[in-house]
Amino acid sequence: MTDLDQEWDYPSPHILRTHVRAEDIDGLNHTNNLVYVDWCQQAAWTHSEALGLDLNCYRELDRAMVIAHSEFDYLRASQEGDEAMVATWIVDWDRKLKMARHFQIIRVADGVTLLRASMRFVCVELSSGRPRRLPPEFIAGYGPAILSEIHSC
Repeated sequence: MTDLDQEWDYPSPHILRTHVRAEDIDGLNHTNNLVYVDWCQQAAWTHSEALGLDLNCYRELDRAMVIAHSEFDYLRASQEGDEAMVATWIVDWDRKLKMARHFQIIRVADGVTLLRASMRFVCVELSSGRPRRLPPEFIAGYGPAILSEIHSC
């Protein structure tokens, strides 16, 4: 089954492929909830990097998008050895300070959605930790990936 064959919540996801490892399993014999959180953060970061906004860029600009709020809906459990696809989309932004992402994790073997999540990000100045406007480089990098921008034409 290809990535395009999945039942994604939105079109054109950025996808991180991963596997459940033995160390990801908790005392209830399924993937620990924090593993899903980590996968979502990894997917967001690899998406930013794919858009040309890597850690070096963040440091040079003295700006970063940091998580201000997150919500996770755990729908099904996964087990050691399961392969998963973690999809992310930037669904909205205000072009000033805030950005929102959605996530969906699907188990490859059966196409079942394991989790849906959302995160709100705020642009901060790295040197002070204070909220700051999105620099032009962030607008240019993230702008083409915003779903609301892509589908409002």
